[in-house]
Amino acid sequence: MDWTALTKEIVTLLVVIDPVGSIPVFLFAVQNVPRRLHRRFALRAVAISALVLLAFLVGGQVLLETLGLRLGSFQIAGGVILFLFAMTMIFGESKPAREIEEAERDHLAGAVFPLAMPSIASPGAMLAIVILTDNHTESIADQAVTAGLLILVLILTLALLLAATFVHRLIGNTGASVISRVMGIVLATIAVDAIIGGLDALGVLDVELPPVESPLTQGAPG
Repeated sequence: MDWTALTKEIVTLLVVIDPVGSIPVFLFAVQNVPRRLHRRFALRAVAISALVLLAFLVGGQVLLETLGLRLGSFQIAGGVILFLFAMTMIFGESKPAREIEEAERDHLAGAVFPLAMPSIASPGAMLAIVILTDNHTESIADQAVTAGLLILVLILTLALLLAATFVHRLIGNTGASVISRVMGIVLATIAVDAIIGGLDALGVLDVELPPVESPLTQGAPG
């Protein structure tokens, strides 16, 4: 594997895992979690994400092919889940009282959902792992390199989440709530784009990006 391929893979992993984008989700998830548990919260979320993504690296392609599932369908399902979670971020908690009580008894429950999944180990990240480690085209050595790059990106994600604990101390719960709602709108847009991309992959839609013209050149003579 050459440096160009390595660069392409790590950029792909950075985009689909989006370590920076996980920060507002983390701040949203830890609003009612004691500060002394924030470090454990981040560690658990990244560890679970690593297990999920490595499991998809090893057997994701076999699972999808065995079940006869198309990648576009998987992408649409992931987009719907992300959209529903984005609505939760925008409009606030809407869980029944029983679920809230359970969450209060286990402050680290939110490390699984929404932080580990679908934020860090997102459907897009799972799909990317399956594609980057295609058993039909990639050798075991190449797949091992991809696994190493995945671990590096997750370590970066953990570092940013740990840094976010200090940000949370500065902005407080109110600031975190404002950030979560703003980022919820962004996440909803990403979710809709994922659904459209899945429909495009299935051939239901034929999506073409419109040409972008600079305002400086509009109306200028050709």
